[in-house]
Amino acid sequence: QVQLVESGGGLVQAGGSLRLSCAASGRTFTSNSMGWFRQAPGKERDFVATINWSGTVYADSVKGRFTISRDNAKNMVYLQMNSLKPEDTAVYYCAASLRAGVVVTTTRYDYWGQGTQVTVSS
Repeated sequence: QVQLVESGGGLVQAGGSLRLSCAASGRTFTSNSMGWFRQAPGKERDFVATINWSGTVYADSVKGRFTISRDNAKNMVYLQMNSLKPEDTAVYYCAASLRAGVVVTTTRYDYWGQGTQVTVSS
């Protein structure tokens, strides 16, 4: 059974940093795309970043501030978030796709974590 478990969320002041972690178990995703999404109250789940064998892709809203990385040996994915803004407040979800190409839409991800809350105060 595949499980994705996020950690690292919390409350931080604007301008601060957080590092989210996602631990995958049940299978490896070395050759697959993994990503981060976020969902604010009353809004849809939005793409944040993805990483696959060829590189990384970011949403325009986080480009230059967030960095996605992975450790295939540990089956982990990370999201380093710097220069956080109040509008970054959301539940952040880790996702894994069975596809190898760049995946930026929710419908193309096959596995999801339970989410971790990130709150940025002004």
